[in-house]
This record gives sequence, structure tokens and C-alpha cells, in this order.
Amino acid sequence: MTFRQLALFNILRNKRIYAAHFMSSAFSVMIFFIYALLLFHPQLQGELEATSKTIAMLGSMGMKISQYLIVVFSFLFQLYSVSAFLKTRKKEFGILMIHGMSPRQQNRLIYIENMVIGGASIIAGSAVGLLFSKLILLAGAAALVIDRGLPFYFPLKAIGTTSGVFMALFLLISLFTSRIVRVEQLVELLKSEEKPKPEPKASALLSLLAVVLIGAGYAMVFFFAVERYFSFRLLFSGVACTVAGTYFLFTQLSVHVIRVFRNNKLVLLHRTNLITISEMMYRMKDNATMFFMIAVISAVAITGIGSCVSLANPGLSEMMNPYAFTYVSQQGNAMEKQHLAEIEKRLNQAPFAYRMGSFTPKRTTDGMIAMKLSDYNRLAAALGHPAETLDDHEQALLVPSTLPQKRAIVKNENLPSAITLLQEERNVQLPIQKSIPYIVTPEGEAGWIAVVSDSMYDRIPDRDGGTAGKRTYYAFAVKNWEQTKELAQALADSIPDGGKGAGYRLETPLVLQWIASRQTNGILLMISVLLGIVFFTFAASFLYFRLYTDLERDRKQYRMIAKVGLSRTELKTIVSRQLTVMFFIPLLMALIHSTVALTALQQLVDFSIAAEALTIFAVFIVVQTAYFFITRLRYLGHLVRKLA
Repeated sequence: MTFRQLALFNILRNKRIYAAHFMSSAFSVMIFFIYALLLFHPQLQGELEATSKTIAMLGSMGMKISQYLIVVFSFLFQLYSVSAFLKTRKKEFGILMIHGMSPRQQNRLIYIENMVIGGASIIAGSAVGLLFSKLILLAGAAALVIDRGLPFYFPLKAIGTTSGVFMALFLLISLFTSRIVRVEQLVELLKSEEKPKPEPKASALLSLLAVVLIGAGYAMVFFFAVERYFSFRLLFSGVACTVAGTYFLFTQLSVHVIRVFRNNKLVLLHRTNLITISEMMYRMKDNATMFFMIAVISAVAITGIGSCVSLANPGLSEMMNPYAFTYVSQQGNAMEKQHLAEIEKRLNQAPFAYRMGSFTPKRTTDGMIAMKLSDYNRLAAALGHPAETLDDHEQALLVPSTLPQKRAIVKNENLPSAITLLQEERNVQLPIQKSIPYIVTPEGEAGWIAVVSDSMYDRIPDRDGGTAGKRTYYAFAVKNWEQTKELAQALADSIPDGGKGAGYRLETPLVLQWIASRQTNGILLMISVLLGIVFFTFAASFLYFRLYTDLERDRKQYRMIAKVGLSRTELKTIVSRQLTVMFFIPLLMALIHSTVALTALQQLVDFSIAAEALTIFAVFIVVQTAYFFITRLRYLGHLVRKLA
């Protein structure tokens, strides 16, 4: 047998353990290849359709940064997994050293094994990525709202980049890992699996600190979002406290809680709880760092995907600008009637159901914007809101024009109690009769809107040299505005921007604003989904790897317990409980962290994202549950087979 054959047979003999390492490595290669496939696509080299060069540039930067992240995390994950696996093979290395293997040959053996797995991962990952490249391009076109789609091309550059980067990565890992297993005393190597583990210890103070840190982290994040105290230090401190608290939760609090159960004789001596609780204490302590990493990585993946899916909701765009089209006309604009007729004509031809309203703003003495009650009611009717009335000619309604003003009305905070108007060369204050908690004006005029009676409005003089009151906004509310892309592009061609002195302008249609937002979020969504898949795969691989490295030890332990009467049914119950804790406790913590993060995001955007968040949670739970049952079936099969 040659030295290379020995390395190959070592991989085949330990194929169950190496499977997680190979699959996760191949998956990393595939995701990197997908990024490269999109990054080097000929139609994604310039400006994206219906958006800006800035978004295209940010998208390209995001793809490159994501590739760097994949390489960095792949390196750290594989270095961790391979080094942990090599430590479980100390007895094997001791036997090989008895048969004359030198330290140099040992390093060479480890180097060859890693390079074989790395090379196979590169081939498998690139091949799978290439096989699904057309599907990936279709999904990418849908995410980036590219109607013409992304045609297939043979990605030579993507294949070359992926192969080169990961070949260098696996070479670096091989050089690192070949130095991990140092030469020790042969007796130490041969008896490494027989050393008894010390009893896990946990500090009550650090256990309490875990709860305090997580609570403080959540409080900081909510204070950042609810109070809108936009401080990077505050947000960073909140995240840091949560991460540190999660670490102490798994390393200290989990062991402390299990110890409490163990000290309760009624619980401990009930059926197989003696074995389950005792074994779980050791597993929690041994795997605390792994559980911590899984919880944090999964929380990042879930939060990132949930945020991007939520921000792509069209309701967010509609909140800030509720009108599909807005035409602004200065007094004296000779093209006004023609342009309005053109807009209505095309809406009728499409056909789209629509309602139109208009208003001409005037500035009040205290800097607010005054509008007629009749104009307000037409705009409100166009949006489906009820009409308003003024009980007194000398009162006004307060209407927001921005989301912060809308939130202020909802919270009833810092609201003006009156407006000041210039009437017959003297200032008159009108008390606010009612505050309206929704936006009815089109974009363009920022500031509080004061709705006054028509007669009061007519007596307000134009300010700023008589120009502010001569601009009229014509707003068109369209029921299915998400389908008006072609109409918006046609109107942009038929009503061109005439420049500053033209006396009119067609504001960017809502559908084009939404598409630009979707493309931005589409880029972020692709990045977050692909990175989330990689992180979640790494997390799953950690669990798989840990289970199968402990398989031989578990076989010996349960074989001894079986001799004193442990049945197969009881064995399956014990193992199932342990696997349930290992698989779902980290996921539960990730879901709790993600719930806090997405709830804070909902406070920031002032829009319900519960449906999107619950969908993402359900997907992760279903995937983890399926993975749990598959792993449980295989693990029990290997375990029970050797107990016969």
C-alpha cells in the first residue's frame, strides 16, 4: 500500500465523520460559485434596469464582500472541524507511530487527506452550481426585477475564480491542520479516549450574568428602535451584550440548570432521567461553544433574511408616498391641461381604476403648509379615507406629511396645538381641532399640513414673494399600482423633464421607486439568503460532526448500560431527548434573538412585518426538524446496530 492509498483509505474508513466536512465544504464552494456566476454575468456589469448606477455598484460590492465572508467563515469552520476531528484520532496516530510513522510522515498524511477532500469539494461544489446555474439566473432576475431575465452563459471566469480561491484556502488549511497534532508520549496518545472527563462546573454568578447581559442587550436594542436614539455605540453595545450573554448561557447557565434538575431526586430517579440528565450535563459543557456558535450564526442568518424579505414589501413604499403618479405644475404652465389629459388617457387605456386629487400649498406664518378642506377631502377620498369637517371656521386639522410626523401623532408627542395665519395684516391663531394619523399628501412638501376651511384658505396671502402658493400637486391614486411599470415608462417618455424653468415635472412614479427599492433589497436578499444558507449549513455540520465523533464513545457507554438492563426503547428515548436539546435549544435561542431584532426593525419602519418574520421562522423550523429526524434515524441506526 502506498502512502497516498493509506490517506485515501483513512478518508473512506472515516467517511461518516468526513461526510459533514465534505458536504459543508462543497456547499461553501457552490455558494461562492453562485456569487461569482452573478458577479461576472455580462448583463450585471453595468447599470441595472430601472435603477441607478449606485445600486449596481453597491450590488457588485455586496457580492464581493459576501465572497470574502464565505472564504473567511469557511476557513474558520473547516479549521475548527478538522482540528477537532484530528484530536479524536490521537489513538489512531499513536498506533501508526508504533508502526514507525515519523512526525513528518504524519503531517504529510494529514496534508494529503485534507487536499483530497478539498479537491473533491471544489469539483462537486462547482459542478452542482453549474448544473443549477440556469435556475440561479432565473431566481436572480426575479430578485433584481429584471423583466428580460438573465440569459445563460458558460461561466469560465466564475469556475476559475472559485477553483483558485478554494484551492488556496484548502492548501492553507492543510498547512495549518498538519501542525495541530503534535507528537506526544505514545501512552498519552493511546489512552486519550480512556481519560475520564472531570465533572462539569458552572458558576451561579456567571449564570446570573448571562440573564442580565441578554436582558440589557435586548433593552438597548429596543431603546435604539423605539426611542429612535440612533447611536452606533448603543446598537453595538446591545448586540455585544446579547452575544456575550448567549455565550454564558450555554457555558454556565445551561449546566447550572441541568445541575438543579440532577439535585432533584424525584426528577433524577424517574425512569431513565438518571442517564439522560447526567449525560446531558456533560454534552452541554463539552458542546457549549458549538451551541453558542450555532445560536449566533443562526440568529444572524434568520435576522438577515427576515429583514430583507420584510423591507421588500410594497406597503413600505406606499406608506411614504401613497400615490402612483404625481404631477407638479407651476402657475402659468401652458402644458398643464395637455399633460393631465395624457395621464388620464393612458390610465383609462390600460385600464386602471384610479382617483385623482389636487392641492395648492400655502405657507403659514409659523412655517406650516395650509391646504383647503375641500382639497383634503378629495385626496382622502382618493385613498379611501373618510371625509373630515371643521366644527368651527376658526379651527384647523393637523395632518402629517412624513413618517416621523405620523408617529408623533400616533404617540401624541410634541404636537402643535395651534397654527398661526396672517389675516388682514395681523397674525391669527387657529386651534387644532383634530390630528389625522395618516398621510394624504403626495411627496414634495415636507412639514406639518394644516387643513383650514376654504374661506379661511382663500384669505391667506402667498408668502415667499408670491411663489409658494402657485404650485399645484395633482395626485393619482391607482388601485393596482404595482402593475403600472410600463405605463410609468410611457408617461416618462410622453412628459419629459423640461428642466428647472419648464414650470412642471412628473415625479418619479411610485412603481419605479418600489422597483428601485426591490432591486436594492433584492441584492441584499440574495446576499443574506446565500450567506444564511452557508451559515445554517455550517451550524448543521457542527452538530453532525460532533455526533459522529462521539459515536464510538457512545457505543461503548450504552453497550455497558445495556448489560444491566437498558432496553432499546429506553435507549432510543434517551438519545432522542439528547438530540432534541442539541438541535433545538440553539435554534430556540436564535429565534428569540431574531424575534427581538425583527420587532425592533418593525418599530423603526412603523410597518407590520409579522407575516414575513413568521414565514422565515417556519422555514427554518421545518428545515431543522427534517434534519433532526434524518440525523436521529441514521444515528440510532449506527448506535443500535453495534449493541446487538
